[in-house]
Amino acid sequence: MAQKGSQLDRETFSCSICLDLLRDPVTVPCGHSYCMNCIKGFWDEKDEKKIYSCPQCRQAFTPRPVLGKNTLLAALVKELKETGLQASAAAAADHPCYAGPEDVACDICTGRKLKALKSCQVCLVSYCKKHLQPHYDVAQLKKHKLVEPSKNLQENMCSRHDEVIKIFCRTDQQSICMLCLMDEHKGHDTVSAAAERTERQRELEVSRQDIQQRIQDREKDMKGLQQEVEAINGSADKAAEHSEKTFAELIRLIQKRSSDVEQQVRSKQETEVSRVKDLQEKLEQEINELRRKDSELNTISTTEDHNQFLQNYRSLSAPSESTPSINIRPVRYFEDVEAAVSKARDKLQEVLKEAWPNMTGTQVDVLLSQSEPKTRADFLRYSREITLDPKTAQIYLLLSKGNKKAKATEEEQSYSNHPARFTGWAQVLSKEGLTGRGYWEVRLKGTGVDVAVAYKNISRAGKLNECAFGRNDKSWALYCHEDCFKFWFNNIQASVSGPHSSRIGVYLDHSAGILSFYSISQTMTLLYRVQTTFTRPLHAGFWCHYTGDNAEFIKLK
Repeated sequence: MAQKGSQLDRETFSCSICLDLLRDPVTVPCGHSYCMNCIKGFWDEKDEKKIYSCPQCRQAFTPRPVLGKNTLLAALVKELKETGLQASAAAAADHPCYAGPEDVACDICTGRKLKALKSCQVCLVSYCKKHLQPHYDVAQLKKHKLVEPSKNLQENMCSRHDEVIKIFCRTDQQSICMLCLMDEHKGHDTVSAAAERTERQRELEVSRQDIQQRIQDREKDMKGLQQEVEAINGSADKAAEHSEKTFAELIRLIQKRSSDVEQQVRSKQETEVSRVKDLQEKLEQEINELRRKDSELNTISTTEDHNQFLQNYRSLSAPSESTPSINIRPVRYFEDVEAAVSKARDKLQEVLKEAWPNMTGTQVDVLLSQSEPKTRADFLRYSREITLDPKTAQIYLLLSKGNKKAKATEEEQSYSNHPARFTGWAQVLSKEGLTGRGYWEVRLKGTGVDVAVAYKNISRAGKLNECAFGRNDKSWALYCHEDCFKFWFNNIQASVSGPHSSRIGVYLDHSAGILSFYSISQTMTLLYRVQTTFTRPLHAGFWCHYTGDNAEFIKLK
């Protein structure tokens, strides 16, 4: 009984438009109550006729009634939601055949509503199993289109004529009813909604097939990439293991050679020291003997008796033979060892220097401490092949010579739209991201050209400092005017002195944070040098300021 009373209360306090519990309830002059948004929406559709009526009793009101929230009714609905609605939901959970708050209810059932089994697109009504049976038994109803239960059946009703929508207007790309076809859509290209659905279904299937094929292709690509990752990891692990083993063997060999050299040096040291000490002992014995003889001679020489002097003198033994004179060797015993070890070190360094790029795939000098190049030949060891990226070129820049040259023109180039393209300044960036050490040279012609490097994330759209080389913290630029040089970074200008040249060399040591610009003629003259910290790869670039200005990367030999 309590459940029945609760269900009765729910029906009493439900909106007859949305069939749900009242939300912000309002009462119209005839006494019926609705959700405020539901009745407003209902009357908004009737604004053209200026006749407003109650959806239940059809009583008309003129003018449109002013609606105010029914606070008493709102309080009752709130209490019902906190009690009866919860009980109803629990009952629906206990009895799956009954409709819960989230289910589509049978529109025919009275009192406690059952779940709808199907919705009829002709009747625009949802039916439970019992009330659906006539659609299986009655010949006329068998022709109706049954679909899965839907709460959106009213969307199949024309809002203007309250008729079922069965036609599709291809002219206006809009679903309409028969009355619309006779009215504002008269003479338009129309077909039945079913026919349009069939055609669009075919297109959808084609699209799905295309998407599924693309999915298969991408999955195949993903599998290939995964295999590539596994191959990379396997190759890297093998190379790392081999290099570790090889360098360990090399270290052991060097340690053994170091131990051998030290042992030989110590052995030679012991031999030479022993030889010298033997000579020292002989010399010391000879010195003692000579001193004894000298003392005897001194004693005899002081004797006053002549006969005694002569007798003692004759009795003196002849002095022992003197030790041959000793040649003291210059202190260069082990300089040949030092020279040999230094020569071996230099050869090892040279081998590592030549083999390092093949071992790492980069030009980074690891393990070897090298200073900045001094001669042009040294710079050319780090020469880089650089090409310009057409996707970044501003539309008034003409690229040529295999994208090695950029020229400012008056004619707009037929480039496609691309987010990487500079839209304001006549600038272009290289395809290659530059890290490690690199050197390149640029040939300039014209009134004013910037030779620059920039991060890839420099802004591209518009004539703003954020986009201009050297006018922000993402780029560095040497402005080469026909009679002067200027360096720009972060919109700060620095004057540059040096011989004018149409050929500019650029040296980059990314890890060391060094960027240098050189004037190239018979000699190389440093124009400007930057010492900073680069946080990501750099791209070379040009900015041609005036029509006819051009810049070109030179192939270095």
